[in-house]
Amino acid sequence: MNDELIFKKSSYSSAQSQNCVEVADLPCGAAVRDSKHPTKGHLPFPSAEWTVFLRSARTSQS
Repeated sequence: MNDELIFKKSSYSSAQSQNCVEVADLPCGAAVRDSKHPTKGHLPFPSAEWTVFLRSARTSQS
């Protein structure tokens, strides 16, 4: 399933940074993986959990 997903780094990550996570859209949420070990798999998150995580992350940045 990893081959079918298109993972992206955050726009906040620098091009040289290898210590970050990557995110891919899923039909019902998002998948997250370690950019240093992309072949080790990913963690899927349902839409509701992903939405709460993003809301929390955005709130903590303000």
